[in-house]
Amino acid sequence: MQPSAQTPTDPTLAPYDLLVVGGGINGAGIARDAAGRGLRVMLVEQDDLASHTSSASTKLIHGGLRYLEYYEFGLVRKALQEREVLLRAAPHIMWPLRFVMPHMPNLRPAWLIRAGLFLYDHLARREILPGSRGIDLLQHAAGAPLRRDIQRGFVYSDGWVQDARLVVLNAQDAAERGATILTRTRLVGAERGEHMWTAELLSTESGQTQQVRARAIVNAAGPWVGHLLGDVLRQPATHSVRMVKGSHIVTRKLFDHDHAYIFQNPDKRIIFAIPYERDFTLIGTTDIEYHGDPAKVAINDDEIAYLCKSASDYFTKPIVPTDVVWTYAGVRPLLEEEVANPSAVTRDYTLELDAPATRAPLLSVFGGKITTYRRLAEEALARLHGPLGFKQGDWTAGAALPGGDMPQPDAGAFEASLRAQVPWLPEALAYRYARTYGTRTHVLLADAHSLDDLGERICGDLFEAELRYLVQYEWARTAQDVLWRRTKLGLHVGRDGEASVSRWFERQSEQAPALATR
Repeated sequence: MQPSAQTPTDPTLAPYDLLVVGGGINGAGIARDAAGRGLRVMLVEQDDLASHTSSASTKLIHGGLRYLEYYEFGLVRKALQEREVLLRAAPHIMWPLRFVMPHMPNLRPAWLIRAGLFLYDHLARREILPGSRGIDLLQHAAGAPLRRDIQRGFVYSDGWVQDARLVVLNAQDAAERGATILTRTRLVGAERGEHMWTAELLSTESGQTQQVRARAIVNAAGPWVGHLLGDVLRQPATHSVRMVKGSHIVTRKLFDHDHAYIFQNPDKRIIFAIPYERDFTLIGTTDIEYHGDPAKVAINDDEIAYLCKSASDYFTKPIVPTDVVWTYAGVRPLLEEEVANPSAVTRDYTLELDAPATRAPLLSVFGGKITTYRRLAEEALARLHGPLGFKQGDWTAGAALPGGDMPQPDAGAFEASLRAQVPWLPEALAYRYARTYGTRTHVLLADAHSLDDLGERICGDLFEAELRYLVQYEWARTAQDVLWRRTKLGLHVGRDGEASVSRWFERQSEQAPALATR
């Protein structure tokens, strides 16, 4: 395994085949796929990996049950097909989840829900996930925290994902296959030649610039896709994105069972209430038109009140804004459509290839959702096959992501084996390592033979060995990178813990200034 840190590029060296701009899930997925085909790839991200849209999802691998009402059968089928592919690729950060939909007769009739669930079960083949069924909420464990007048419901399957880690693992796999990954690096200009792009990159940490050459550019900048096309690359676009804000709240645990809820609302939207980080419940999301800076998106008081009320309409114990312990919001760059309701805007994607015979190719990504990122990457490489002329075909469908190469796609079995192999590791820490790093836990632990060998305890159960692993292999540079993207330890260690991690990074920078620019 090679370290993730990359050094500035010498422009006199051979050009890259592909310069991918954007370190969200689509950019990371394309970089991984391309590197695995033998292409010379560079990915640049202006901030941290997954620092915007891709860490602000509802964290589901799902077909999108509600999209059936908008007749998005093709999108739902494609997403349903991808669920089990992804569950097998990274079982340590993705796992099956059962969803309970309480029936509210005044919102949707039971026959309509049954028909939708029948389609959901049969639009794609299932091997891991069980099908749907009706349940008696007065008898089922999921009925206990709900209002007693809600007596009937339905249960179906989808998947859960640690979204930011999915991005990091794709970038990590790309790096291990030869790609150069540069975070905190912005594309500030590019000249398009007959067969080559010459791109100028700016390090947002050091202020240094460098030039690289690439045979093709992929614009996977998410909410910034239009800005990159028009203001940086100076190229026209035939598509645009519609920015829709999705916000979430997190409360202390509202129920003890392991099912999630999908709640219908009178405004025809749905929200989820999902078991989160063992001690919490995640509730979301909203859909609101957004016109500001995508980097400055934030939840507002009205959204918090909306989510609290929507969940309170179902739970026996009302949820109020003071119950909220954390919030997050992100902008979904959806493919622009002429529909008034943001919830009805398609979650599908479009790839726009500009590849005239006498100019270096440019591929731009509009829209998409986290569940279909791998398929999107395959389609992106299919579009680039002609202009770039590479030979290797699709390969990612059966390939594990870093840490996911387990004998069976079973993180629970891996955790049990880890505890047997490393008996000195506390149970809670073994669980967290297994569900975060999978088989790469053995790299993190290296030659450790006791808890003391993991170094200083920085806060909670975060030891210095884990921080060093995250710096070396996962591009972590700040406390935010560690506590809110690579992990969600921020929920458990509070502000004091975050300050402790920040001080650790400061000490490392003082001792080894190169850390700040790696």
